[in-house]
Amino acid sequence: MAGVFCATLADAAPAGASEIDLLLFGSLDAGAASFLTTGAKVAFEGLDRPGFVVLASAGGGRRSESVACGCARSVGVARYTAVGAALVGYQWFLDWGVVAAYAGPEGSIEALTDGRTAAVLPARYGLRLHGEVWARPTAETLVQATAILGSAREDAWGRIAWGVRAWDTYFGPEVSLYTDRTGYRKWNLGLHATDFAFGRYSFRVSGGVQVESSTRGASPYVALSVWTPL
Repeated sequence: MAGVFCATLADAAPAGASEIDLLLFGSLDAGAASFLTTGAKVAFEGLDRPGFVVLASAGGGRRSESVACGCARSVGVARYTAVGAALVGYQWFLDWGVVAAYAGPEGSIEALTDGRTAAVLPARYGLRLHGEVWARPTAETLVQATAILGSAREDAWGRIAWGVRAWDTYFGPEVSLYTDRTGYRKWNLGLHATDFAFGRYSFRVSGGVQVESSTRGASPYVALSVWTPL
């Protein structure tokens, strides 16, 4: 689930918007384990106002892992995953930032391959819970936290980042953790640059070190998120 992204910044839409607004977003986490997500957010009272929102997303990824076989040894395989979710939630605008909470159905399908044969696992369905906080402790700082829990894959993903504003962009450290029912764990520790824009598009870029429970060493990762209101 790493790489899942939803923009909830208060300045994601022009001030004063009062009609239904649409925000398109996408993200890519590229490393030893990679994941791509795309989606849309619909805000019924406007992206910059409190109210009900709908969040729909779809994505897929690949990672390497070891599985036990009948010959009393482990075999290296690649796990491919496709997931989708449609959530309903509410966003609150407070003096210090924005809080959003969502819930709704999700589904996933996975396949394992050792390069010669492939096994497609049964599709799984469940409930996803998604929460976000975009807090501005001061006029020049940003704290952002996201937590996602899903029952389809029995997984959890969380990220927290801090940034200080410079040249209309927030720079600082980030840390994230992903885990699921297979016992797989992935930690990302790096630096990010958040909320810089080119025209109508806003971006977040980050990079650092990725550590997986299925490998013995650390590897680099790069992540990119982009969003734009329509």
